[in-house]
Amino acid sequence: MVLQTKLTKLVGIKHPIVQGGMQWVGTAELASAVSNAGGLGILTALTQPTPEHLRNEIRRCRTMTNKPFGVNLTLLPAMTPPPYAEYGDVIVQEGIKVVETAGNNPGEHIKKFKEAGIFVIHKCTSIRHALTAQRLGADMLSIDGFECAGHPGEDDVTGLILLPLAAKALKIPFIASGGFGDGTGLAAALALGAEGVNMGTRFLCTQEAPIHNNIKESMVKATERDTALIFRTLHNSARVFRNKVAKEVIDIERKPGGAEFSDVAPLVSGARGKLVYENGDPDHGIWTAGQIVGLINDIPTCEVLVKRIVQEAEDTIRGRLEGMIVSEAKL
Repeated sequence: MVLQTKLTKLVGIKHPIVQGGMQWVGTAELASAVSNAGGLGILTALTQPTPEHLRNEIRRCRTMTNKPFGVNLTLLPAMTPPPYAEYGDVIVQEGIKVVETAGNNPGEHIKKFKEAGIFVIHKCTSIRHALTAQRLGADMLSIDGFECAGHPGEDDVTGLILLPLAAKALKIPFIASGGFGDGTGLAAALALGAEGVNMGTRFLCTQEAPIHNNIKESMVKATERDTALIFRTLHNSARVFRNKVAKEVIDIERKPGGAEFSDVAPLVSGARGKLVYENGDPDHGIWTAGQIVGLINDIPTCEVLVKRIVQEAEDTIRGRLEGMIVSEAKL
């Protein structure tokens, strides 16, 4: 048996599980492993240094799976923005069928992808942004709760509230993101109106994730209290793994008079974060992790993980929940 939802039918996958885009991590190794396991693997466009490198990575991924996979394009403000349009052109030229967009002002990119017949999933952290993305033409939304890794927005609203709100407010389907990593979570997401789940941190802790094993072991040892929110005073909150650098950033932000980004920039540079994944020192820099780390206890293959999540979800729905529905005559 499988769980068939609008997500599985619309993007042609077996299981309603998406591997979200992750900087430095969303490579062909991980994306193909997730897709081969029946989920939707996602390459992260900006992990590749140039659009042509993305083209090569797409082609490399196709040698590793014949199943559907997508590409993430995250749009963030920057002093020198990446060539987003050129990355988008490569996605279109290479015949990608599913794109995950995230970040600011996705309108022109959604339009380009839709004109090319690409299915667009846009990630949002609030209902107002979800309604905007729906109006701009997104096919599906990924509703990202406060539990998530990375940028949860500034409203601090958890998935338990956002998902039923989305079910009432939206006309297009959505998936749940932030705090998902096991079968009970998947069952809960479906019950709250989602068509599947998007997982980042949980896939970060798999055999195929292209990061140092020390970082995976750090997640296994972590509890639900081992993440931290930085950039709160800068109104650009980010959830990261709680380490020495994160604590230093928070201390700087709490100084009287507050802090400017320049005060913490050397500590939070992307180059330092990338080295965490390469050299295995969890305290070398900032790296994102969601509160789901509290529920991560092993480092499975993607195939084992996906099968386990789906089986747990089925057992929860058919075993635990259905068993609670009884005739009043039996009371």
